[in-house]
Amino acid sequence: MKQLNHGLMLDNDDFGLKKWKKNVLASLVVLGMSVIVMGCSQSQTISSQTITSSDPSRWIKDPKEIARSRTAIAAQFIREHRLDDAKRQLEQALKSDPNSPQAHDMMGVLLQQEGSALNLQKAQAYFKKALELDPDFTQAHNNYGVYLAKVKRYSEAIAQFEIAGSTLGYEGRADALENLGRMYLQVNDTAKAKEAFGKALDANRYSVIARSEMIDIFINEKQTLNAKKLHADLMTILGEEYLDPRTLQQGARLAKLTGNNTELQKFSQQLLDKFPTSSEAKQLKQWLRTPNAVWK
Repeated sequence: MKQLNHGLMLDNDDFGLKKWKKNVLASLVVLGMSVIVMGCSQSQTISSQTITSSDPSRWIKDPKEIARSRTAIAAQFIREHRLDDAKRQLEQALKSDPNSPQAHDMMGVLLQQEGSALNLQKAQAYFKKALELDPDFTQAHNNYGVYLAKVKRYSEAIAQFEIAGSTLGYEGRADALENLGRMYLQVNDTAKAKEAFGKALDANRYSVIARSEMIDIFINEKQTLNAKKLHADLMTILGEEYLDPRTLQQGARLAKLTGNNTELQKFSQQLLDKFPTSSEAKQLKQWLRTPNAVWK
Protein backbone atom coordinates (compact mmCIF):
# COMPACT_ATOMS: atom_id res chain seq x y z
CA MET A 1 0.00 0.00 0.00
CA LYS A 2 1.22 3.48 -0.80
CA GLN A 3 2.50 5.55 2.05
CA LEU A 4 0.16 7.99 3.72
CA ASN A 5 0.67 11.54 4.84
CA HIS A 6 1.75 11.98 8.43
CA GLY A 7 0.97 15.11 10.39
CA LEU A 8 4.63 15.62 10.75
CA MET A 9 5.30 15.93 7.06
CA LEU A 10 7.89 13.31 6.84
CA ASP A 11 9.86 12.95 3.63
CA ASN A 12 8.54 9.44 2.99
CA ASP A 13 8.07 8.36 -0.42
CA ASP A 14 5.34 7.57 -2.15
CA PHE A 15 2.28 7.62 -2.02
CA GLY A 16 4.92 8.71 -3.96
CA LEU A 17 6.68 11.57 -5.41
CA LYS A 18 8.38 13.21 -2.49
CA LYS A 19 11.69 14.67 -3.58
CA TRP A 20 10.33 16.73 -6.43
CA LYS A 21 7.31 17.44 -4.34
CA LYS A 22 9.53 19.15 -1.81
CA ASN A 23 10.62 21.56 -4.53
CA VAL A 24 7.07 22.08 -5.75
CA LEU A 25 5.90 22.73 -2.21
CA ALA A 26 8.53 25.34 -1.69
CA SER A 27 7.27 27.34 -4.65
CA LEU A 28 3.57 26.73 -4.09
CA VAL A 29 3.50 27.22 -0.32
CA VAL A 30 2.91 23.63 0.76
CA LEU A 31 0.85 21.22 -1.31
CA GLY A 32 -1.53 20.71 1.56
CA MET A 33 0.99 18.54 3.20
CA SER A 34 3.30 18.02 3.90
CA VAL A 35 3.60 14.90 3.19
CA ILE A 36 3.03 13.89 4.48
CA VAL A 37 1.27 15.28 6.21
CA MET A 38 0.73 17.95 9.43
CA GLY A 39 0.77 20.00 12.47
CA CYS A 40 4.44 19.95 13.31
CA SER A 41 5.29 22.49 10.66
CA GLN A 42 5.95 25.01 13.40
CA SER A 43 8.80 23.00 14.90
CA GLN A 44 12.10 24.76 15.19
CA THR A 45 14.93 24.01 12.81
CA ILE A 46 17.83 21.97 14.11
CA SER A 47 21.12 22.44 12.30
CA SER A 48 24.22 20.74 13.68
CA GLN A 49 23.10 20.69 17.31
CA THR A 50 23.72 17.55 19.29
CA ILE A 51 21.11 16.04 21.54
CA THR A 52 22.91 17.33 24.62
CA SER A 53 22.90 20.93 23.41
CA SER A 54 19.20 20.71 22.48
CA ASP A 55 18.06 21.21 26.05
CA PRO A 56 15.08 23.57 26.40
CA SER A 57 15.21 23.24 30.19
CA ARG A 58 18.29 25.46 30.12
CA TRP A 59 16.25 28.50 29.15
CA ILE A 60 12.61 27.50 29.73
CA LYS A 61 11.20 26.78 33.17
CA ASP A 62 7.53 26.05 32.47
CA PRO A 63 7.17 22.21 32.20
CA LYS A 64 4.52 22.48 29.47
CA GLU A 65 6.75 24.76 27.40
CA ILE A 66 9.67 22.39 27.88
CA ALA A 67 7.50 19.52 26.66
CA ARG A 68 6.36 21.50 23.62
CA SER A 69 9.93 22.48 22.73
CA ARG A 70 11.27 18.96 23.12
CA THR A 71 8.41 17.57 21.03
CA ALA A 72 9.21 20.05 18.27
CA ILE A 73 12.89 19.05 18.38
CA ALA A 74 11.87 15.38 18.25
CA ALA A 75 9.75 16.05 15.17
CA GLN A 76 12.77 17.53 13.44
CA PHE A 77 14.90 14.55 14.43
CA ILE A 78 12.27 12.18 13.02
CA ARG A 79 12.36 14.08 9.72
CA GLU A 80 16.12 13.56 9.72
CA HIS A 81 15.63 9.86 10.59
CA ARG A 82 17.48 10.35 13.89
CA LEU A 83 15.07 8.10 15.74
CA ASP A 84 17.16 7.46 18.84
CA ASP A 85 17.67 11.19 19.37
CA ALA A 86 13.95 11.75 18.88
CA LYS A 87 13.13 9.07 21.45
CA ARG A 88 15.33 10.72 24.07
CA GLN A 89 13.70 14.09 23.47
CA LEU A 90 10.19 12.65 23.76
CA GLU A 91 11.03 10.80 26.95
CA GLN A 92 12.15 14.10 28.45
CA ALA A 93 9.06 15.84 27.08
CA LEU A 94 6.78 13.33 28.79
CA LYS A 95 8.83 13.57 31.97
CA SER A 96 8.24 17.35 31.98
CA ASP A 97 4.55 17.06 31.08
CA PRO A 98 3.07 13.54 31.25
CA ASN A 99 -0.23 14.93 29.97
CA SER A 100 1.09 16.48 26.76
CA PRO A 101 -1.11 15.30 23.86
CA GLN A 102 1.53 16.50 21.39
CA ALA A 103 4.29 14.43 23.00
CA HIS A 104 2.12 11.31 23.13
CA ASP A 105 1.12 11.76 19.49
CA MET A 106 4.71 12.27 18.38
CA MET A 107 5.86 9.21 20.33
CA GLY A 108 3.26 7.22 18.42
CA VAL A 109 4.60 8.60 15.14
CA LEU A 110 8.16 7.77 16.18
CA LEU A 111 7.37 4.18 17.14
CA GLN A 112 5.43 3.70 13.93
CA GLN A 113 8.33 5.06 11.89
CA GLU A 114 10.70 2.56 13.49
CA GLY A 115 8.29 -0.07 12.29
CA SER A 116 9.12 -3.21 14.28
CA ALA A 117 6.24 -5.36 15.47
CA LEU A 118 6.95 -4.50 19.10
CA ASN A 119 7.03 -0.74 18.50
CA LEU A 120 3.97 -0.83 16.27
CA GLN A 121 2.12 -2.48 19.12
CA LYS A 122 3.30 0.21 21.53
CA ALA A 123 2.43 3.07 19.17
CA GLN A 124 -1.32 2.60 19.41
CA ALA A 125 -1.37 3.32 23.14
CA TYR A 126 0.34 6.68 22.58
CA PHE A 127 -2.11 7.73 19.86
CA LYS A 128 -5.04 6.71 22.04
CA LYS A 129 -3.62 8.60 25.01
CA ALA A 130 -3.13 11.73 22.91
CA LEU A 131 -6.78 11.64 21.84
CA GLU A 132 -7.94 10.83 25.37
CA LEU A 133 -6.11 13.94 26.60
CA ASP A 134 -7.43 16.09 23.74
CA PRO A 135 -10.29 14.61 21.69
CA ASP A 136 -10.16 17.64 19.38
CA PHE A 137 -6.47 17.17 18.51
CA THR A 138 -6.92 16.92 14.75
CA GLN A 139 -3.32 16.08 13.93
CA ALA A 140 -3.51 13.07 16.25
CA HIS A 141 -6.66 11.87 14.46
CA ASN A 142 -4.81 11.98 11.15
CA ASN A 143 -1.66 10.36 12.55
CA TYR A 144 -3.65 7.64 14.26
CA GLY A 145 -5.38 7.04 10.94
CA VAL A 146 -2.00 6.59 9.25
CA TYR A 147 -1.10 4.05 11.93
CA LEU A 148 -4.38 2.16 11.51
CA ALA A 149 -3.87 2.06 7.75
CA LYS A 150 -0.37 0.64 8.23
CA VAL A 151 -1.73 -2.23 10.31
CA LYS A 152 -4.51 -2.73 7.73
CA ARG A 153 -7.41 -1.64 9.94
CA TYR A 154 -8.91 0.31 7.08
CA SER A 155 -12.41 0.97 8.39
CA GLU A 156 -11.00 2.43 11.59
CA ALA A 157 -8.50 4.49 9.59
CA ILE A 158 -11.33 5.89 7.49
CA ALA A 159 -13.12 7.06 10.64
CA GLN A 160 -10.02 8.95 11.80
CA PHE A 161 -9.38 10.53 8.40
CA GLU A 162 -13.05 11.56 8.19
CA ILE A 163 -12.61 13.54 11.42
CA ALA A 164 -9.37 15.19 10.31
CA GLY A 165 -10.65 15.86 6.79
CA SER A 166 -13.82 17.54 8.02
CA THR A 167 -12.06 19.87 10.45
CA LEU A 168 -12.11 23.25 8.75
CA GLY A 169 -9.06 25.34 9.50
CA TYR A 170 -6.80 22.34 10.11
CA GLU A 171 -3.57 23.00 8.21
CA GLY A 172 -3.25 19.39 7.09
CA ARG A 173 -6.89 18.97 6.00
CA ALA A 174 -6.00 18.37 2.34
CA ASP A 175 -3.54 15.67 3.39
CA ALA A 176 -6.16 13.99 5.55
CA LEU A 177 -8.60 14.03 2.62
CA GLU A 178 -5.95 12.48 0.38
CA ASN A 179 -5.41 9.79 2.99
CA LEU A 180 -9.18 9.29 3.20
CA GLY A 181 -9.45 8.86 -0.57
CA ARG A 182 -6.70 6.28 -0.59
CA MET A 183 -8.38 4.33 2.17
CA TYR A 184 -11.62 4.25 0.22
CA LEU A 185 -9.68 2.89 -2.76
CA GLN A 186 -8.23 0.26 -0.43
CA VAL A 187 -11.73 -0.93 0.42
CA ASN A 188 -12.87 -0.67 -3.23
CA ASP A 189 -15.25 2.24 -2.74
CA THR A 190 -14.36 4.31 -5.80
CA ALA A 191 -17.31 6.68 -5.49
CA LYS A 192 -16.32 7.81 -1.99
CA ALA A 193 -12.66 7.92 -3.02
CA LYS A 194 -13.54 10.35 -5.83
CA GLU A 195 -15.52 12.48 -3.40
CA ALA A 196 -12.59 12.62 -0.97
CA PHE A 197 -10.06 13.48 -3.69
CA GLY A 198 -12.42 16.15 -5.02
CA LYS A 199 -12.56 17.72 -1.57
CA ALA A 200 -8.76 17.48 -1.32
CA LEU A 201 -8.48 19.47 -4.55
CA ASP A 202 -10.93 22.03 -3.19
CA ALA A 203 -8.78 22.37 -0.08
CA ASN A 204 -5.53 22.50 -2.05
CA ARG A 205 -5.84 23.04 -5.77
CA TYR A 206 -2.18 22.07 -6.25
CA SER A 207 -2.60 18.61 -4.72
CA VAL A 208 -0.41 16.20 -6.66
CA ILE A 209 -1.67 13.09 -4.89
CA ALA A 210 -5.36 13.81 -5.48
CA ARG A 211 -4.73 14.49 -9.16
CA SER A 212 -2.64 11.34 -9.62
CA GLU A 213 -5.29 9.18 -8.01
CA MET A 214 -8.14 10.80 -9.93
CA ILE A 215 -6.29 10.31 -13.24
CA ASP A 216 -6.09 6.56 -12.61
CA ILE A 217 -9.74 6.44 -11.61
CA PHE A 218 -10.83 8.30 -14.76
CA ILE A 219 -8.63 6.11 -16.97
CA ASN A 220 -10.16 2.97 -15.46
CA GLU A 221 -13.65 4.44 -15.94
CA LYS A 222 -12.74 5.36 -19.55
CA GLN A 223 -13.37 9.03 -18.84
CA THR A 224 -10.45 9.90 -21.08
CA LEU A 225 -11.14 13.62 -21.50
CA ASN A 226 -11.31 14.19 -17.75
CA ALA A 227 -8.15 12.15 -17.26
CA LYS A 228 -6.28 14.09 -19.96
CA LYS A 229 -7.26 17.44 -18.44
CA LEU A 230 -6.06 16.43 -14.99
CA HIS A 231 -2.88 14.96 -16.44
CA ALA A 232 -2.10 18.18 -18.30
CA ASP A 233 -2.66 20.13 -15.07
CA LEU A 234 -0.40 17.73 -13.17
CA MET A 235 2.42 18.08 -15.68
CA THR A 236 2.18 21.86 -15.41
CA ILE A 237 2.32 21.73 -11.61
CA LEU A 238 5.28 19.33 -11.54
CA GLY A 239 7.23 20.75 -14.43
CA GLU A 240 9.10 18.67 -17.01
CA GLU A 241 12.12 18.22 -14.76
CA TYR A 242 10.15 16.61 -11.94
CA LEU A 243 7.88 14.20 -13.81
CA ASP A 244 7.84 10.96 -11.83
CA PRO A 245 7.37 7.39 -13.11
CA ARG A 246 3.67 7.28 -12.34
CA THR A 247 2.88 10.49 -14.22
CA LEU A 248 4.91 9.34 -17.23
CA GLN A 249 3.17 5.97 -17.27
CA GLN A 250 -0.21 7.68 -17.05
CA GLY A 251 0.77 9.79 -20.07
CA ALA A 252 1.63 6.64 -21.99
CA ARG A 253 -1.66 5.00 -21.02
CA LEU A 254 -3.65 8.03 -22.13
CA ALA A 255 -1.75 8.17 -25.42
CA LYS A 256 -2.52 4.48 -25.98
CA LEU A 257 -6.21 5.03 -25.23
CA THR A 258 -6.46 7.95 -27.65
CA GLY A 259 -4.36 6.35 -30.37
CA ASN A 260 -1.70 9.07 -30.20
CA ASN A 261 1.43 7.14 -31.19
CA THR A 262 3.67 10.21 -31.03
CA GLU A 263 2.74 10.87 -27.41
CA LEU A 264 2.98 7.17 -26.62
CA GLN A 265 6.52 7.04 -27.92
CA LYS A 266 7.47 10.25 -26.07
CA PHE A 267 6.16 9.21 -22.65
CA SER A 268 7.42 5.64 -23.03
CA GLN A 269 10.91 6.81 -23.93
CA GLN A 270 11.04 9.25 -21.02
CA LEU A 271 9.91 6.60 -18.55
CA LEU A 272 12.33 3.95 -19.83
CA ASP A 273 15.25 6.38 -20.01
CA LYS A 274 14.78 8.16 -16.68
CA PHE A 275 13.40 5.35 -14.50
CA PRO A 276 14.40 2.05 -16.14
CA THR A 277 14.19 0.02 -12.91
CA SER A 278 10.87 1.43 -11.69
CA SER A 279 7.81 -0.80 -11.42
CA GLU A 280 6.06 1.50 -13.90
CA ALA A 281 8.82 0.98 -16.49
CA LYS A 282 8.73 -2.79 -16.01
CA GLN A 283 4.97 -2.82 -16.47
CA LEU A 284 5.21 -0.63 -19.55
CA LYS A 285 7.76 -3.00 -21.12
CA GLN A 286 5.36 -5.88 -20.54
CA TRP A 287 2.52 -3.96 -22.19
CA LEU A 288 4.67 -3.03 -25.18
CA ARG A 289 5.80 -6.63 -25.64
CA THR A 290 2.22 -7.90 -25.57
CA PRO A 291 0.13 -6.37 -28.39
CA ASN A 292 -3.20 -7.49 -26.91
CA ALA A 293 -2.38 -6.49 -23.33
CA VAL A 294 -4.91 -4.49 -21.35
CA TRP A 295 -3.18 -1.30 -20.19
CA LYS A 296 -4.43 -1.05 -16.64
